[in-house]
Amino acid sequence: MKKALLASVATCFLLPAGAMAQDGTVKIGVLVALEGVFAAGGADGVRNVELAIEQAGGTAGGKQIEIVVAPSDTTPDTAVRQARKLIEQDGVDIIIGPLSGSEGIAMRDYAKTVPDKTIINGISGALETTWVDPAENFFRFNLDGSQWGAGLGTYVVEEKGWNRVATVAADYSFGYTNFLGFAVDFCRAGGEIVERFWVPLGSSDFGGVIAAMPDDIDAIYLGVGGTDAINFLNQYEQAGAETNLIGGTIMADQTVLTSKGRAKDALVGTPTSGALAEDNPDPAWTEYVSAYQEAFPEDERFPTPSLFGVGYYVATLAAIDALNEIDGDLSDGQAKFREALADDPLDTPLGSVSLNENRQATGTVFINEVQEDGSGGLKNVMVGKVEDVNQTLGMTAEEFREMGLPSRDTPDCAALGGKG
Repeated sequence: MKKALLASVATCFLLPAGAMAQDGTVKIGVLVALEGVFAAGGADGVRNVELAIEQAGGTAGGKQIEIVVAPSDTTPDTAVRQARKLIEQDGVDIIIGPLSGSEGIAMRDYAKTVPDKTIINGISGALETTWVDPAENFFRFNLDGSQWGAGLGTYVVEEKGWNRVATVAADYSFGYTNFLGFAVDFCRAGGEIVERFWVPLGSSDFGGVIAAMPDDIDAIYLGVGGTDAINFLNQYEQAGAETNLIGGTIMADQTVLTSKGRAKDALVGTPTSGALAEDNPDPAWTEYVSAYQEAFPEDERFPTPSLFGVGYYVATLAAIDALNEIDGDLSDGQAKFREALADDPLDTPLGSVSLNENRQATGTVFINEVQEDGSGGLKNVMVGKVEDVNQTLGMTAEEFREMGLPSRDTPDCAALGGKG
């Protein structure tokens, strides 16, 4: 069983980037969105890479770890361009990243052009990245967006009594994937999707969507995040809307809950599902949170690690653990390294994570509700969890494939036992 190092630290540092990696050095490229909708989350990703490396003493497999940060803007073209720079100019051995869904699909395809290098996903969550023609040198230790939706639909039907919903989600790969996970669970529980709205990533005007909302619904599923979520909530409050909200995985992340202004308070009572629970009592989680809080000044971090930060932290743990297992041997096209990555389950702050034949994680999904924290802010409170969520959401591979890839129209709710 692989063990994650969870020692607390007082400070963290970014090791300097040099020329080509030498025999005593492992060079890791960190491909992360530092511009655009998810810039705040990307910055937390970098902090968490630093934290994992500092906890390991700056070494893995007997070699010094050196990192190079390559900023992206969530677009596939930029992600691939920066990845090429990391490999061809900076001479990295391993890439950790990317952050966003469409970037992940592009990096899957890029990975096939550099078979002697290894890419460990940062936190991107598009299903297709590891489900459709996966790359043998691309590993994802986070659940994909559809897995993160597991359990939320059942919870809102059975615990909230919300049976009729309209949905608003981002019109790109992760938005489709995360919506699919919620919709599969919701429709299986007998729910009805009355109408679906799709909005471009980076939207600033949600007025038309808000005005077009049906009246006879119990709740709105909101599958947007980052600045898109903040913009929606501002305009939702200004419109005086009071319909219940159901949050997609990135809807009530720390990047949204800690934003300025009161519009986010519309989230109070909103259930969400995803990779983590901020109040998870598991010692592995609480020790990690303490380490994060001690490592960075309060005004330079979130109150607790964001979804984006946790993803990059776990990916870095996986790289360090595998390098330790093989004594840093990256010869023979990194064959031993990739075998070690795929081998045993990895102990993480989120629980044990194992990889399937597509090098895709199976793990735990947490159900949370947004509540006031008593100090004028908001917090997520864990109300349930679903363990051992696999890539096909409990279906056989044939059943899952027959449903179709995530899209504006997939899944078909009626085919799953629901309506709409």
